[in-house]
Amino acid sequence: MEILSKILGNSARVKIMRLFLQSRGKSFAKKDVVKRSRVDSGSAGRELRLLHSVGFIKKHAAGWVFNPAFKYGDELENLLINTDVLDRKEVEETFRKAGRIKLLVVAGVFIKSDDSRADILIVGDKIKQKKVEEGIRKLEAEIGAELSYVVFDTKEFVYRLNMYDKLVRDILDFPHEIILSGKGLSTRELNLA
Repeated sequence: MEILSKILGNSARVKIMRLFLQSRGKSFAKKDVVKRSRVDSGSAGRELRLLHSVGFIKKHAAGWVFNPAFKYGDELENLLINTDVLDRKEVEETFRKAGRIKLLVVAGVFIKSDDSRADILIVGDKIKQKKVEEGIRKLEAEIGAELSYVVFDTKEFVYRLNMYDKLVRDILDFPHEIILSGKGLSTRELNLA
């Protein structure tokens, strides 16, 4: 029980654990852990030492790697990866300042489906690419995995939807969840619901 009480202690630890659980077999240098999990260097160092001391990760030639022999690996994966990753409102808030978002769809990692070509679809006007990228990096740090995403302005999206564009259809024809359907682009009109 001492190991489990040490492991689940703070958000930095959870972010780092998700990173290693989502990327089993992949090695990360400390600087990569800092960048991918968006945890400051000091905290990352402390958490890596702690996770190493309990056997969750092990030292590898190129950095740190998840220890497949870790006793609670499957249980932690179920707890940290296979449960609901993020609150849907948090996803919506992440992109609120990115422009006039008219449609926000999540799929893939957010709904535990491997059948989607993108994890996030954003449709809107006056989209600020930098804000979208900041939001994506924030979500990646929380989830511990790289996200694939697609951004369209409203006019292009409607055109692609009406032309049965393969990318758009591949996202919308497979399991997905609509987080936001704003004014001027209702899911009923687009037959997305």
